[in-house]
Amino acid sequence: MPDVDAVAEAKPGPLLRLVRRQEVAFAAVGGFNTALGIGLTVVWLAVLGDNVPPSVAVAAAYAVSIVIAFVLHRTLVFRVRGHLVRDFLRFVAVNSGGLLLNMALLELAVSVWHFPDKPAAVVVMGLVAVASYFGHRHISFRRRPPVEADNAVG
Repeated sequence: MPDVDAVAEAKPGPLLRLVRRQEVAFAAVGGFNTALGIGLTVVWLAVLGDNVPPSVAVAAAYAVSIVIAFVLHRTLVFRVRGHLVRDFLRFVAVNSGGLLLNMALLELAVSVWHFPDKPAAVVVMGLVAVASYFGHRHISFRRRPPVEADNAVG
């Protein structure tokens, strides 16, 4: 009987058929989600008004956009099935780790190494995006390889 975690290689979805590289699909979904997060933040700022701290709008936008990012990455980039809750929790953990890494590296670059803040932010965000791709590939959406029939005992 095959391992429950084993997943056959899924057919590429429409985005992967178009761009043919998982890394490019990841960047496209990430770019879309960044724009969505900005748009949602602006909408929440308008909806919540001046009586609510702006950080609440950021948190609300994040809560919506992380779910959308998860669904898009899961279906368009990594094409996996099963383990929905586990994958989502890992996805949030990798994203949170990326945020902390981004903050730490930017602080290090600006405060310790005295790099200009804006160029440093761009470089650090790029590096964290690459790390995030590998984090999602090897943590969030990792699957065990299928079990070979000849290796089965019985």
